[in-house]
Amino acid sequence: MDPGKNPYSPGAGAWPSALVGRDREINQFEIATRRLGAGLYDRSLLLSGLRGVGKTVLLNEFCSIAQRQGWGFQQIEATRSLHLPRIMADRVRVALLRLSAGHRPADRARRALGVLKSFKVRWNLPEGGDVEVGIDPIPGRADTGILQEDLADLFTEVGRYARERKIGVLITIDEAQYLRREQLGTLVMGLHQLSQRQLPLMVVAAGLPSLPALVGEARSYAERLFTFIKINSLLPEEAATALTIPARAHDVRWHTDALDRIVDETAGYPYFLQEFGKQAWNFAAGPHQIDLKNVKNASPIAISALDTGFFSVRFDRTTEAERAYMAAMAQLGPGPHPSGEVASQMGKTTSQVSHHRNSVIAKGLCHAPRHGQIAFTLPMFDQFVRRRMSL
Repeated sequence: MDPGKNPYSPGAGAWPSALVGRDREINQFEIATRRLGAGLYDRSLLLSGLRGVGKTVLLNEFCSIAQRQGWGFQQIEATRSLHLPRIMADRVRVALLRLSAGHRPADRARRALGVLKSFKVRWNLPEGGDVEVGIDPIPGRADTGILQEDLADLFTEVGRYARERKIGVLITIDEAQYLRREQLGTLVMGLHQLSQRQLPLMVVAAGLPSLPALVGEARSYAERLFTFIKINSLLPEEAATALTIPARAHDVRWHTDALDRIVDETAGYPYFLQEFGKQAWNFAAGPHQIDLKNVKNASPIAISALDTGFFSVRFDRTTEAERAYMAAMAQLGPGPHPSGEVASQMGKTTSQVSHHRNSVIAKGLCHAPRHGQIAFTLPMFDQFVRRRMSL
């Protein structure tokens, strides 16, 4: 088959040729934006799941939907070093510019810019260009020096302006598990102010399975402000559809036994489906079919590609001690595992390895699904660790 026409695209956030199995999540988002746009209350969304299940793809799809509905949108990718006041001021500034596009600055727009100016002055942030020329700070708004209150003021003013324009604003935050507890608390309080006023500004955060607990710890009322959505692997029939639809566009047919084999090997994880689909396509002689022999020949290449890319890029950032801890986890199987059992596998006590446990969680390689448990954040990572460390 022609590799230049290969419809499968494994990559971080790469848009698949067919977005399958996410209709429920997309419908929830569309309903929420319609309600907020109509002046009704609805919650923001929080997506959580393992790496490779398509959370970033969904965030991008939400932005496309928002754009089609006339909403403004801004995207953030969180890091451990993220400076929340600076990034939010920047994103709010751009959102205000888009809300004002094609319109003369009205009183509400100037007020929103004035609140932004107050925020920037109080948090010692740089000016944002011509849009703020001639705009004076508004005393008493977004200038308390308490970030959660100032950000709530900023969100509120942008939401009021969006409501006046009869549109809305979407802010997406990817890798949200990297936000510190006080940053998460600040965001939750900002959303609390918006919910009380039913303003059309929505936040969709996405992160690893630990994110819901982190948000709950940051503010006890977070569960009332977010709809929590777990993003899992695709069901077998959905996984098969994710492979067949892109091929059908090129008049290519998958044999049923080939589909069954690839769905089984990937366990329905979207990133893995794209990688295995890509390699099977390249192996197939074609011109109009992919059979079981193609999948069998492609599987070692697909696994090697995952090992050298998807897995290794994270594994290579670990220390020897962290690798020893993960090796003990891998020897126990896919997990989750009791932390004490992992320690016993290493011949140590739980307290002796707690530092290594905490560090692999901090690096996003593991999470604690329940108290006293530990699990990998990457699907099938236990298999990779066993291959890599010859266990």
